[in-house]
Amino acid sequence: MTDAPAAMPPMTLLIAAPRGFCAGVDRAIVIVEKAIEKYGAPVYVRHEIVHNKYVVDSLKAKGAIFVEELDQVPDGVPVVFSAHGVPKAVPAKAEERGLDYLDATCPLVSKVHRQAERQVEAGRHILFIGHKGHPEVIGTFGQVPANTMTLIETVEDAEAFAPADPTNLSFLTQTTLSVDDTAAIVATLLRRFPAIHAPKGEDICYATSNRQTAVKAIAGKCDAVYVIGAPNSSNSLRLVEVAEREGTPARLIQRAADIDFDWLKDVKTLGLTAGASAPEILVREVVDRIGERFALSEQQVETAQENIAFKLPRGLETA
Repeated sequence: MTDAPAAMPPMTLLIAAPRGFCAGVDRAIVIVEKAIEKYGAPVYVRHEIVHNKYVVDSLKAKGAIFVEELDQVPDGVPVVFSAHGVPKAVPAKAEERGLDYLDATCPLVSKVHRQAERQVEAGRHILFIGHKGHPEVIGTFGQVPANTMTLIETVEDAEAFAPADPTNLSFLTQTTLSVDDTAAIVATLLRRFPAIHAPKGEDICYATSNRQTAVKAIAGKCDAVYVIGAPNSSNSLRLVEVAEREGTPARLIQRAADIDFDWLKDVKTLGLTAGASAPEILVREVVDRIGERFALSEQQVETAQENIAFKLPRGLETA
């Protein structure tokens, strides 16, 4: 970045770390890229591989075709399932049609799927804390028989739930929720149903928790916060809420073109982060754009280090 002219107003930029891609998103993108290398274009992908337009468009340019349903995938071509997970019926249908498929479900989502199966096998009714209609919720509900799981979205839902057998319950959560909101819902369930079976480990994924903690660390020192992410990205929307809870105005933007300079007019210190499906290139794009109007002083505020990596599906390691 070139030195800004003296006439530019100064701005301190506090950039949260960790931010951006998590190991599950990184793995899902690599799976699509390696599938294209291995099979040749086109490779079909059921649902957006991750919730980010820039990433999806980049993969389209390489030969990926995104569809919402398996019925839209022609015979004889490979298909990849998104990082959010799919109901069991989807791979079963793919096998029935003889399609080659690759499952890019995040391993942390797969872990929740296995827990759901085990709870149902143990005869427990599952209360699933999550957001209605989110692909991860749809995928998890699709792992178990109908009527063995109930969606809980709010503390009010947790208060209102009336089980047939209050002694035979368990709870699980979507991996991309607000840590604070989820804690309040879980506390309500534990108070109402002391015998409820809790998951062995935290279901909210490490990356979601880490990014929320990082935003909390900067929000109180900022006049405003920008979160780079897609409007259908659950973890990105939660980051906006986390900043606002700290008393700081926050907005979600997808790219530099979305920056509202009127909103930044009186901002002396701006916080910046990115959701788990937003690549670092978009962070730099936003910083460079703001640097055209302000004399920036950048500071990275790191609250954790991430060095987690997930293995690729068998057969793609050497593709």
